[in-house]
Amino acid sequence: MCDACLPPAPPDRRTVEEGTDLLPAFDSAGLVTCVTQHADTGEVLMVAHMNGEALARTIETGEAWYWSRSRRTLWHKGDTSGQIQSVVEMRVDCDQDAIVLKVRVGGDGGCCHTGRRSCFYRTVPVGVPVEKAILKHTEG
Repeated sequence: MCDACLPPAPPDRRTVEEGTDLLPAFDSAGLVTCVTQHADTGEVLMVAHMNGEALARTIETGEAWYWSRSRRTLWHKGDTSGQIQSVVEMRVDCDQDAIVLKVRVGGDGGCCHTGRRSCFYRTVPVGVPVEKAILKHTEG
């Protein structure tokens, strides 16, 4: 096979970890994990996934776009609920396989489909046998 016909070689570790190029390491399903935080408080609001199109639209529009694994479709957060997430900052981790968005949320300020501000509204006790780990609801 000719050299031009071969897929490009993956970037070397130093390029990914120290370079200035965005080189997202999508998983075998073509997704990268995205943690979304409130820009002012740092509260974790949700965890979702992005494919290449969602990542590109987020960068280009300044609003959060995700890939819905359950619906298998592109998802503009807040498009129907009014809870548009305006991106204040986007970060990528050292090996570029995870993204953090810092956002401000429109509408009622919620992010969870249950009607809560955050998807992380239950705490899990630690230091107990796992069979006695009872979830505690907290507002979050």
